[in-house]
Amino acid sequence: MNRYIPPSPFHTFEPLRYDPIEAIPMIQASMAGDHVDLKNLEGMPESILELKEGEAPDFDPAMMLFLTCLEWNSDDSPPEPLDKGVSRERLGRFPIEGGNAIDYLHEYTNDKRGQDLHELLAKLNSGLKEEFLGESGYSNGLGGLELCGWLNQKEVTSLRRVIQKGKWTVDPSEPIDGGVSDAFRHLVIILRGAEKRRCGLLMRRHS
Repeated sequence: MNRYIPPSPFHTFEPLRYDPIEAIPMIQASMAGDHVDLKNLEGMPESILELKEGEAPDFDPAMMLFLTCLEWNSDDSPPEPLDKGVSRERLGRFPIEGGNAIDYLHEYTNDKRGQDLHELLAKLNSGLKEEFLGESGYSNGLGGLELCGWLNQKEVTSLRRVIQKGKWTVDPSEPIDGGVSDAFRHLVIILRGAEKRRCGLLMRRHS
C-alpha cells in the first residue's frame, strides 16, 4: 500500500504598507483597548476601523499585525500579488522538504564578504518568531495564520542588490543542481515587484 505524502507548505510573499517594528507598539496599545493610533493610519481595513475604544479586539497579535501592516486595497480586498507569473509558484513551494526556498538559500550559500545576505534572508524567513523579534504572539494566529518574517522597503532594495552583486558562493553540498540560482532568480522578481510598489515584504506560510 502506498503511503500518502501530503504536499509541503506553500509560502507567499505579500506587500507590506507598514513596517511591523513601527506598528507593534500601536498593536500592543490596541490589544489593551486603545485603538486611536491604529485607526489614524492610512489604509486601515474596516475590521480595524470598527474596533471600539476601551474594548480589546477579538483578534490575536498575529492577526492584528496582518490586518494593520498589509497593503490592502481600498475596498479591503487582498492586495494584488507582487508577481502573477511563474515566480510566485516556483518560490512558493520549492522542491525540497518543507518547501521553503528561503531556508534553502540560507543553508546553501556562503556569504563570506559581509554583504548581509544571510541576515536579510533570516529576517525574511523568521523575523516574526519570538526568538528573533523579542515579542511573542506575532508569528502564529488563530485560523492557522502563520507569519514568518519581513523586510521593510529599504531592506527589500538591499537584498535585491546583494543578490545581484553576486558576492556569494554556492555551497558545494547543494542537493539541487542550479537550485540556488533558480531560487534567487525568482526571489529577485518578487523583490523588484515590491520595489515597484514601494512596499515592504511579508513572508507567510500556508500549511
